[in-house]
Amino acid sequence: MASPLRIIVVGLGSAGDVHPKVALALELRRRGHEVVLVAPSLFTGLARSLDLDFEPVLRDEDYESALMDPDAWHPLRAFFVVARRLVLPSMRPVYDIIRRRLESGRTVLAASGLALGARLAQERLGVPTATVHLQPIMLRSTIRPACYGFPDVISRLPHSLRRVYLAAADRFIIDPCLAPEFNAFRAELGLAPVRRLFDGWIHSPQRVIGLFPDWFAPPAPDWPRNVLLTGFPLWDEREVRAGSPELESFLAAGEPPLVFTAGSAMMQAHRFFAAAVEACRRTGRRALLLAQHAEQIPAGLPHHVRHFAYVPFSSLLPRCAALIHHGGIGTSAQALAAGVPQLVVPFAHDQPDNAMHLRRLGVAEVLPAARCTPGRLAKRFAALQDTSLREACRLQAKRMAAQRSISDTCVAIETLAP
Repeated sequence: MASPLRIIVVGLGSAGDVHPKVALALELRRRGHEVVLVAPSLFTGLARSLDLDFEPVLRDEDYESALMDPDAWHPLRAFFVVARRLVLPSMRPVYDIIRRRLESGRTVLAASGLALGARLAQERLGVPTATVHLQPIMLRSTIRPACYGFPDVISRLPHSLRRVYLAAADRFIIDPCLAPEFNAFRAELGLAPVRRLFDGWIHSPQRVIGLFPDWFAPPAPDWPRNVLLTGFPLWDEREVRAGSPELESFLAAGEPPLVFTAGSAMMQAHRFFAAAVEACRRTGRRALLLAQHAEQIPAGLPHHVRHFAYVPFSSLLPRCAALIHHGGIGTSAQALAAGVPQLVVPFAHDQPDNAMHLRRLGVAEVLPAARCTPGRLAKRFAALQDTSLREACRLQAKRMAAQRSISDTCVAIETLAP
């Protein structure tokens, strides 16, 4: 092996965003490199349990305050919460960590596209950088446009108007929110201002890695030419979480249950879980409700419905009948690997686009969160038993088993060695 590198891995967001970066950090360390993981301070305990060199950003109280914002999961206003309360507050700290931990001639960055400080470090400090996108929606296309919500407006437009649509989003929504503070920091660094950040600047000119396979989201001709798709890097906390006797007893007591989750970061899914409980009450279906924040769970659950804060999907999903979830990319990948039918109830962010990819593969039904009622949920429980859907799930699980995402991604990062 060539000389070990110092590789700084930057992940921002929820467990679904950070777990893949943990997987990369662990494998890069195993390959002999000196690895620094940068992520929200919420993951300090996890990093310590894995003995990772960890640099925290975003205090726990600031992170949770953002998640409690009433607009955090609104289909139209959620972007502003992420931008103003997560992306911009992490920009300077990430840049400062990289500048402090930089060893010239042997440092490489592997960073989320939302880690603006990492991209700035590449530009100002000359650090070789791979932009690592978890979701296809981060790679814009007017040829194969992403689904930004319901109804899916952009895909119905002619090609020429799709460009106008994205340019208008940049000019009137994204740049007004991000550009003033972003360009003020650029000026401090002696860099010229940038317009339309998401139209290209967020992608490293050296390497862009998509942590999803081409069969999930086929590359579009107008994606950056340096994009490499390496597949889903599956990792959860199975190796550091003790098993639950209560969970084992419940699983052994009856037929495989339905699993409901709105994501590890969700704090406002009261309506979703209430609908889930009522739908299970009406149909008699056994169910597990997964939510870190128990205040979202209705009181007085029926005997055939249980709540757990967290259960690693890699051990749970193969023993369940179906997964009803928000459409987060990490959750979607785990369900594909387990080969279980999915009902996706997207709220905001990348979730509608992920849902569309899953539906195209034939492994999922989709029910937008605004239309999620007990009756509609109960009706779709039956659809999840469809033979063709289950066969599609088995096919995609075989594809997942054949991928080498983590090792292939590490190789791509290592090729950036100075």
